[in-house]
Amino acid sequence: MKGINPMQQVKTLQKKLAQVQEELAQKTVETSAGGGMVTVVANGRQEVVKITIDRQVVDPEDVEMLEDLVLAAVNDALKKAQEMAAAEMGKLMGGLNLPGLNLPGLF
Repeated sequence: MKGINPMQQVKTLQKKLAQVQEELAQKTVETSAGGGMVTVVANGRQEVVKITIDRQVVDPEDVEMLEDLVLAAVNDALKKAQEMAAAEMGKLMGGLNLPGLNLPGLF
């Protein structure tokens, strides 16, 4: 009985991984803070691609509030992007059976 070639499975995984990574670069998540005063868009590669700040929240006397809103929105966007990427990678890894290949923390 002939088994599945592990090297072929690795090559298949590499090809699919590259494809998923390219697709993730095109997918985005959006989040906001301060009731929509600061909006951040990030892609599946966990890169912030856009930040929008409502003029009403720009107060030279309270820069710290704006900083906090931007920080909260960026962190939430990156978290959502990471979750999206993990879900996509999970789909990929769920379809492959690579005995002995345990890659903790890869995704």
